[in-house]
Amino acid sequence: MTALASEPDIDVMKQVNRQFVTGVTVVTTMDGQTPRGLAVNAFSSISLDPATVMVCVQRTSSTHDCLFRAGHLAINILSTDQLDVVGTFAGKADDKFKDVAWESGPFGSPLLSRSSAQMEVEIRERLQASTHTVFICRVVHAAVTELPPMVYSTGKFFDGGALAPLG
Repeated sequence: MTALASEPDIDVMKQVNRQFVTGVTVVTTMDGQTPRGLAVNAFSSISLDPATVMVCVQRTSSTHDCLFRAGHLAINILSTDQLDVVGTFAGKADDKFKDVAWESGPFGSPLLSRSSAQMEVEIRERLQASTHTVFICRVVHAAVTELPPMVYSTGKFFDGGALAPLG
């Protein structure tokens, strides 16, 4: 008789996920005339040709609905110079853009100053996956700077430009 597999405990899953090194992004869009955004670590490149990426956003996020309605959004890959920015966008403040420098991308999405890299994307698909929406997006604008990226692992932020190579 085969034992039935049980779902892992949520605390174990949090520990497992903390072992995976991720980049740190802030996803932004315009809600009418108001810029909106949130910190997101569930971002990935899907394809280089055509340039396609995905981001996952929890449906209970206060930013989710305006992202869901949007045609475009920006993915700002944060630099090591933006620890203040990640704190702001991970929080629940009403005006997260109050003390953050940004400019409009070619399609109007907020591009955050001091980022390591930025993309503005056109949302092509919105897939429902449990508690999240997966946004599949075509990249329509991209820029990169010399600033090293911030990375996240084991509950802490690190300098992505100072990682020691193996071998």
